[in-house]
Amino acid sequence: MPLRTIDLCAGIGGIRKGFEMTGHFENVLSAEIDRYACITYEHLYHENPYNDLTTAEFKDQVAGTEYEVLLAGFPCQTFSKAGLEEGFNDETKGVIFNHIAEIIGRTRPRGIFLENVDNLIRHDNGNTMRTIVNRLELSLKYKIIGVSYDENEQPVYDGRDFVRNSKRFGVPQNRPRTYIMAFDRAHYGDALIGMLPNLLPDHNDLRIYEDLNDLLEFHAEPRHYMSSGYLETLEKHRERQKANGNGFGYRVVNEPGIEHPLANTILATGGSGKERNLIFDPQAGIADMVISTKTTPLNAKGIRVMTPREWGKLQGFIGYAFIEDGIDTFSFPEGISDCQKYKQFGNSVTIPVIETMAEFMFECFNLLGTI
Repeated sequence: MPLRTIDLCAGIGGIRKGFEMTGHFENVLSAEIDRYACITYEHLYHENPYNDLTTAEFKDQVAGTEYEVLLAGFPCQTFSKAGLEEGFNDETKGVIFNHIAEIIGRTRPRGIFLENVDNLIRHDNGNTMRTIVNRLELSLKYKIIGVSYDENEQPVYDGRDFVRNSKRFGVPQNRPRTYIMAFDRAHYGDALIGMLPNLLPDHNDLRIYEDLNDLLEFHAEPRHYMSSGYLETLEKHRERQKANGNGFGYRVVNEPGIEHPLANTILATGGSGKERNLIFDPQAGIADMVISTKTTPLNAKGIRVMTPREWGKLQGFIGYAFIEDGIDTFSFPEGISDCQKYKQFGNSVTIPVIETMAEFMFECFNLLGTI
């Protein structure tokens, strides 16, 4: 039988999908509070995930649910510098991780999988990551893949061992993220736990796209092209930054001459920051075209932003995870704006990475020999 998962901070279900693609996991409960993400999640999985994991009601619901693996793409919020007990008991009561840790302690899942931004390992001079590790290892008695102990019986680790980049998992996106995988030491015992590998996979053998140009859908709709005025503003800004010795500014990520181009990390901000991933896509009739939503005519250099579909392909939602019998079944529900599509893809995970992590986790369960 598949291992049962619960999907916390679920977004539009990217972590769930990656786990279920392996055939070894089945989701039984979800929690998400973003209204529009819930609409898309229900459209994709035919379940309404609207639950607030911080409430006593939901925690009781989890306690009454039989499951083996807790999944969460939790938000990164400031942790106290005070350390293990003081931080969690005082200044950080509202931090989402605290609520997740409470659910873990109360329901004792056999395995845990958490995802966060790569900066988690450096946040607050490393104190945030240290707090999370100490909570899981010392307080809750879980074994984190990548953590060992020193002669003083204190957890030691290299933060880089938790960061993996989507570009090494079959998609042309430079997207480093932090992944934390842990198993219930109290349930399995030190002898079995000692059989586990201590490094997460750092790549897979997928090659979904040769490079970014292989992913892009050229000759995009005119509305995706930048206005001449805005492009000129970006060019002037980059020149000012360059003159000041800074490297900030817009980037045309597939400029001619770039061998095997990659996209930069897409952001969970409703499409803002798209100038980090501008596309060279010249086509006849675009230059000087007037569009009512733009204050100046379209630029004559063939420069546009990426489309929501292209962001979906960068994350593995489109063109990979939802293909059934050779047909791509991914879609958004009616009425979801482009702004929401960008936000939902940018806030999600790269599914091929998650699928690889899920396969690895299942192999670890096999090594442990029992659920």
